[in-house]
Amino acid sequence: MEHEQTRRTTLLAAAALLAIAACWGSTFFLIKDLLDRVPTLDFLAVRFSIAAVVLLLVAPRAVGRLSPVVRRHAVVLGVLYGIAQILQTAGLAHTPASISGFVTGLYVVFTPLLAAAILRTRIPPVTWAAVLLATIGLGVLALRGFSIGYGELITLASAVLYALHIVGLGAWSTAQDAVGMTILQIIVIALICTLATAHDGIVLPDRTSDWVSVAYMAVVVGALGLLAQTWAQAHLPPTRSAIIMSMEPVFASLFAVWLGGEDVTTRLLLGGSMVLVAMLTVELAPRRAVEGEVPHIAV
Repeated sequence: MEHEQTRRTTLLAAAALLAIAACWGSTFFLIKDLLDRVPTLDFLAVRFSIAAVVLLLVAPRAVGRLSPVVRRHAVVLGVLYGIAQILQTAGLAHTPASISGFVTGLYVVFTPLLAAAILRTRIPPVTWAAVLLATIGLGVLALRGFSIGYGELITLASAVLYALHIVGLGAWSTAQDAVGMTILQIIVIALICTLATAHDGIVLPDRTSDWVSVAYMAVVVGALGLLAQTWAQAHLPPTRSAIIMSMEPVFASLFAVWLGGEDVTTRLLLGGSMVLVAMLTVELAPRRAVEGEVPHIAV
């Protein structure tokens, strides 16, 4: 009975991460349109500030219930995510969006490497095969030529930080602390993004439709998304989580076809299928063949 309950919980956690990837993919058109009128860092500052306020109103005492150690962990995770957001944004100014998406998606490679180095987690061959397949699939999906420059390098740095965030969540998050950790992370992210852009003032949206978009990305994608990720990673190993979340560019492409009128291409079908097979590999293969125990470490 306990094994069955655990299995149901891990399946629910995997489904939550897949839903997060779909939500992230759904924001492509909203962000592309919004950034024509609002600078990127200003958008991030407003988005995460709204997310923080909403979560504080819903659960005002959640942060206070965290232990000092958990608070420290949440602050570290928030700093990692906030800096990653800024680096990824800065990289977009110097590299095409498709390449930026591919380089950012390389967190699927860095996650098992960092998990092995930091958590001493043994990564079995079947998982490495899924990582390789997902990476190739991302390349097929996104790349149309590639060169290494300043934009690619700082985007690569953001991918490392995203991987560290995934590894940290896998090691430190617990189901009972998920709400408090999420709120504190988002507060830290909002502070970092605000400090990065406050020197020249913050540009606010001036259209009702833009505020609706920001609210959706703040509350649904930002607050609820990070809450779901924090809870889900209390039940899933970091590498498995990263492979599931690598479905984001696949969903982005599907939304581009569905809502943007883009054509279904061979690249989309081939690259998307490879990422999907990679995700199904870690989900359907026997658990003992895919993952070991993930220790919760305290620092």
